[in-house]
Amino acid sequence: MNLFDDINENLSSNAPLAFRMCPRTIDEYIGQEHILGEGRLLKRAIEADRITSLILYGPPGTGKTALARVIAAKTKSHFEWLNAATAGLEDLRKVIQNAKIRKAKGIRTILFLDEIHRFNKLQQDALLPDVEEGNIILIAATVENPFFYVNSALLSRSQVFELKPLAEEDILKVLNNAILDKERGLGNLKIVIEEDALKHIAKMSDGDARKALSALEIAVLTTPPDEKGNINITIQIAEESIQKKVIVYDKKGDQHYDTMSAFIKSMRGSDPDAAIYYLARMLYAGEDPRFIARRIVICASEDVGDADPMALVIATAALKAVEFIGMPEARIPLAQAAIYIAKAPKSNACYRAIEAAMQDIKNEQTMEVPDHLKDSHYPGAKKLGHGKGYKYPHDYGGYVEQDYLSKKKKYYNP
Repeated sequence: MNLFDDINENLSSNAPLAFRMCPRTIDEYIGQEHILGEGRLLKRAIEADRITSLILYGPPGTGKTALARVIAAKTKSHFEWLNAATAGLEDLRKVIQNAKIRKAKGIRTILFLDEIHRFNKLQQDALLPDVEEGNIILIAATVENPFFYVNSALLSRSQVFELKPLAEEDILKVLNNAILDKERGLGNLKIVIEEDALKHIAKMSDGDARKALSALEIAVLTTPPDEKGNINITIQIAEESIQKKVIVYDKKGDQHYDTMSAFIKSMRGSDPDAAIYYLARMLYAGEDPRFIARRIVICASEDVGDADPMALVIATAALKAVEFIGMPEARIPLAQAAIYIAKAPKSNACYRAIEAAMQDIKNEQTMEVPDHLKDSHYPGAKKLGHGKGYKYPHDYGGYVEQDYLSKKKKYYNP
């Protein structure tokens, strides 16, 4: 059975709102302008029905399956769907065998393979010959980074497109479309929703359109209409529906800067409990975890420095972990790093050293490099006196007195 055969048919009113509101055409698709904007390669390929093998990856609710449905509706190829979580090699063989029969009749087959990261190496290898020979055009979707979870041979035969979490403005468009759409959405109901309530759902969905639409649907279905038949959605109802309370936190306003300032000062002041509280507050409010991680890295150097060099190692490892695993799990390495920085001995000697040196560079005449430190490896350097008199420290047991600056300076004071 082809799941997408009736893609343009009216969807059952019993289907979830998120499913009913799936885009039917590329023009209805919201977000992902970096790959689907006007003139972009993927949009041109879809409009021209010239799709080659693709791998779509990104967090849940960013539109991977929706994009596959758009392609299914547009293409003249036969469209098959498998989910790697439930499909096995036998299912794959049946699809490929039928694809070969259609190919002999001049009909292309596109296979949409959801959650390809759940296929093991053997199962992924089984796709290779038929992708290579053009028996199937593979569109694979995954929430995991394909460069870690998909065989390199498949990667080399596919174009990889990253789908990013939808911007808050895009989520608001999705929600408003659902509220107004009388055919598939909630347009036949008298919905009166507070602006703050709508924005709260959009913000707390974390770029996940499915999550936002599900929250809106719950809010509407569980709120009884008033005497005029209006379904009034307040901020309190929005909080319950998205299961997150409102935190006063404007990412571009005072709360953003004040909370981050308190977080940094708590780590600097060696108070791990306060640091964790402010960390939790920022994460709950939807702050970018990468921004938080970068501030922890800076704090590790500026406020701990060489008093505990491992602080920088742990902070940078936390940044890498955040980029690798994402939220919500990223909160754990962030907490580990913040606590370590807060508990570590403190020294701002490195910070003061580079600041003092930068001031000298800015305000004083630039000192020339002493001749004995200049590069002496190129022809003619020795005639200029470069390298003459240089003392190689290892010839003296690792340390020897000599001038490294043309004028005595003291920047580092441990």
